[in-house]
Amino acid sequence: MPGIVGLITKMPREWAEPRLLRMVETLRHESFYETGTWIDENLGVYVGWIARKKSFSDGMPLRNEQGDIVLIFSGEEYPEPGTASGLRQRGHSFDASGPSYLVHLSEDGPAFPAGLNGRFHGLLVDRKGGTATLFNDRYGMHRLYYTESKEAFYFAAEAKAILAICPELRTVNQQSLGEFIACGCVLENRTLFAGIQVLPTASTWSFRNGSLEQKASYFHPREWEDQTPLDPEAYYREFQQVFARNLPRYFDGQERVGLSLTGGLDTRMILAWHKAAPNTLPCYTFGGTVHDCQDVIVSRQVARACHQPHQVIPIGDDFLSRFSHYAERVVYLSDGCTRVNRSADLYANEKAREIAPARMTGNYGSEVLRWVPAFKPSRPAPGLFSPELASSVRAAGDTYAKVLQGHPVSFAVFRQAPWHHYPLLGLEQTQLAMRTPFLDNQLVRTVFRAPDPGIATNGPVNSDVCLRLIADGDPALRGIRTDRGLGGNGGAVSAFARHRFLEFTSKAEYAYDSGMPQWLARADHFVSPLHLERVFLGRHKFSHFRVWYRDALSRYVKETLLDPRALSRPYLQGKQLETLVQGHVRGDRNYTNEIHLALTLELIHRLFVDSE
Repeated sequence: MPGIVGLITKMPREWAEPRLLRMVETLRHESFYETGTWIDENLGVYVGWIARKKSFSDGMPLRNEQGDIVLIFSGEEYPEPGTASGLRQRGHSFDASGPSYLVHLSEDGPAFPAGLNGRFHGLLVDRKGGTATLFNDRYGMHRLYYTESKEAFYFAAEAKAILAICPELRTVNQQSLGEFIACGCVLENRTLFAGIQVLPTASTWSFRNGSLEQKASYFHPREWEDQTPLDPEAYYREFQQVFARNLPRYFDGQERVGLSLTGGLDTRMILAWHKAAPNTLPCYTFGGTVHDCQDVIVSRQVARACHQPHQVIPIGDDFLSRFSHYAERVVYLSDGCTRVNRSADLYANEKAREIAPARMTGNYGSEVLRWVPAFKPSRPAPGLFSPELASSVRAAGDTYAKVLQGHPVSFAVFRQAPWHHYPLLGLEQTQLAMRTPFLDNQLVRTVFRAPDPGIATNGPVNSDVCLRLIADGDPALRGIRTDRGLGGNGGAVSAFARHRFLEFTSKAEYAYDSGMPQWLARADHFVSPLHLERVFLGRHKFSHFRVWYRDALSRYVKETLLDPRALSRPYLQGKQLETLVQGHVRGDRNYTNEIHLALTLELIHRLFVDSE
């Protein structure tokens, strides 16, 4: 992911600079990346950056007029209107486009970085005061890894940049591995690698004379949790005003924006309030090849109602023919945080970049507004992992239960988002800018004022309220049903029947894909010549790994997981892995999720642990 890398040290330049250059080069993944370095030998600061060409953070470093304040910034910031003009009135001079205003905001004192709105991290250097401050956004969604050694403090947007110069850290943390297997992510700011941590949310860590002086935070969730709740109508009016007022800033900037449109509520809310001129906002939807899924069917109607162009990005034979490339690429780019089944997302985002370099999404809308937990612990097939690792997998459930405590919105934005959602976000951001209005500071702060701190579907902005917001923005969009049958024209009876039918097809697809129980897998194998999967698959999802691992990808699965290296990994029970693979490929068993895991873990070892 584009970001910053570097080290802060008392060691001499001839020792430090080659390490910096290697860190930068390690993250030069694409031809459309720009890189650079900045060094202050007296302060012991060696920092580099990687940015997509013409992105918001292209053109580092930023300097004030005197040159004594230097800012290296990565990510995007969505300021209040009039921010730049206000700075000019106070005597600052800077380029009107891009992030140049940020270095001048930093001179205003404690409002920086607390006053910033977006996903970002950076390093602010005060050459006169002799300090350097490492910081990130309050959600920790522009991740920064770090490690401390006796020679230096290292930081990087990707862990692999640290591993490149600290090979002794190429060992897997078993607690983290257990959490990754159980929860699909590592918890509590740990990483898969022993000795490498993730910078906590809302950090401002200060350095002086090449050493870490203070670890501080500029924000605590209590500031939002302790607000006075609003009554339902006052809450809706406040939420509507904040959403409508702040949405335009997410479409600003030099890069063209495309809307990743789905059949759900969250992207519909964006379209209802973003009044784009006809044929100016390219819309696209990820789709499969078996059927037009509900996302595609509904998105076409929504785009047509808004007079915007729409196209489908299909995930099919072209992707499958290059699966080995994308599987390895996903694990490598994400530092092992993302499982191989997200390879379809990497492929789709490469295609999306060809449409527009910035991708507007409805990401995190369900989690923030409707308080829907996006993950929970699960256990793989018994006997697959060693007893020691199986114990860590079970312990992950206890850790999850502990971090789940407290305000549900705090869990959604300050734990779930940086731990569970970040890995996919980081992967997507290797290709394009990812934007969403649902992590806007004012909007999230408003959600904390909801009248009822309920859980999940009892949350403050439930589906009915979302539909009301859509109707207030564009009544025509309220008349189009969602992918799950909510809303739309027609009577209550037909709406209920439509919703129940779509819920059935969604559950049937899950049962015929990764969630297929073993008894059904045996029955399906018996009637396999009928190809019943064509009836169920593709109605709601664009990827179908149970069938893919059985058929199109079976050779890759066997070559990778039945390789002696894979079967001899100390955390795996080789005989059990072999049994699972053979049963799935044969077609009378379903071990889709276990194969996701085993492939991912094997690639983590090959790419990070075994490599030199």
